Amino acid sequence: MKISIIGSGYVGLVTGTCFAELGNSVTLVDVVKDKIDKINSGIAHIYEEKIDSMLKNNVGHGRLKATTHLEKAVLDTHITFIAVGTPSRKDGSIDLVYIKSVSEEIGKALRKKDEYHTVVVKSTVVPGTTEDVVLPLLEKHSGKKAGKDFGVAMNPEFLREGKAVNDFMNPDRIVIGSIDEKSHGRVEALYREFKCNVLKTNPRTAEMIKYASNAFLATKISFINEIGNLCKKLDINSYEVADGMGFDDRIERKFLNSGTGYGGSCFPKDVKAIIAKGKEKGLKMELLDAAENVNRDQPLRITDMLREKMPVIRGKTVAVLGLAFKPGTDDIRESPSLVVVSELLESGANVRAYDPQASENFSKEFPDAEYMSSAEAAIEGADACLLLTEWDEFRNLTDDDFKKMSRPIVIEGRTILNPKNVSKIVGVCW
Repeated sequence: MKISIIGSGYVGLVTGTCFAELGNSVTLVDVVKDKIDKINSGIAHIYEEKIDSMLKNNVGHGRLKATTHLEKAVLDTHITFIAVGTPSRKDGSIDLVYIKSVSEEIGKALRKKDEYHTVVVKSTVVPGTTEDVVLPLLEKHSGKKAGKDFGVAMNPEFLREGKAVNDFMNPDRIVIGSIDEKSHGRVEALYREFKCNVLKTNPRTAEMIKYASNAFLATKISFINEIGNLCKKLDINSYEVADGMGFDDRIERKFLNSGTGYGGSCFPKDVKAIIAKGKEKGLKMELLDAAENVNRDQPLRITDMLREKMPVIRGKTVAVLGLAFKPGTDDIRESPSLVVVSELLESGANVRAYDPQASENFSKEFPDAEYMSSAEAAIEGADACLLLTEWDEFRNLTDDDFKKMSRPIVIEGRTILNPKNVSKIVGVCW
């Protein structure tokens, strides 16, 4: 099938590359020429497992290309996915400026097209957006009727950063919210090779499934962080507690690692958006409000623990290992490390930072920190070390590495270090 995808950010690039891998002809559309040039050269503008080789292969075989020309992309394809950003406003609600703009442009292109075309919203949007915003704009600017002259559907993504390609190619479920049978059938045909549950529903339900899923996982993380905070006061290993909870198949072990809290482009934004939507409808989203509050305060637990071990931070050198919000990505959006490093710098500490992928992005936010080429270089001579992202390479650190510090104060924001390599004497205190 010939597919156009408007927006070549994280979701658009991964979705387009994977659809091309399945044998489709894909055109990615973006307004940023630098992104377009990189994609057409087979170079990914994000760090994501497997994306580099897959992108290069599909560009090389002519199954994937990128352009700035939206109208031509729509006219030359059978189905168009909207994958543009939905940034947060100050009140937490999502800003639909890009969704509206793209819907208008697609509508204008459809006016010039005789054959049936399907428009699919892939962006994460609050319930009602596809039917109440996108569809009317498409009809207005195309002069055509949805469900008759063109199709409309909502197909949420469930991609984990760092594992997005694997999640796309091995989905646990596919959700298609469509306005008619023809729209559903065309979207479902794209996923015919996958053996998983396919839920057929309406657009607003599909939109809510995405938000409800992310809000639940975010709440699960905040729950275990509250339990973990109490466990530290009671000298209890919160990870063992989580193991015991995880044996219950109603609970499961995933997303029960206590630490510095959740970050990234999805959970924080989506929780705020669904809270804002609830308030718009006159509902107090008390549980989600609490989950967000716990997560907001959680990174500062690390600096509080540091002050307990080292009351005077000013003038001290603190190594910060891990800047991305999670391993496997260079994404620093809403990363707990942003909060921690900001607090350290404001307190007068000298920050030495290291991350396998995210240092360049992080340095744009905090140019005053010193960025090191390895974890070992960051640690050597430091007064304290904070481990904030669970990159696998940090598991290889040993007593010998930490003994090169000025003083052995090591705090894990996640349980990372291998106890076989690091003794209690070094001062691990999470």
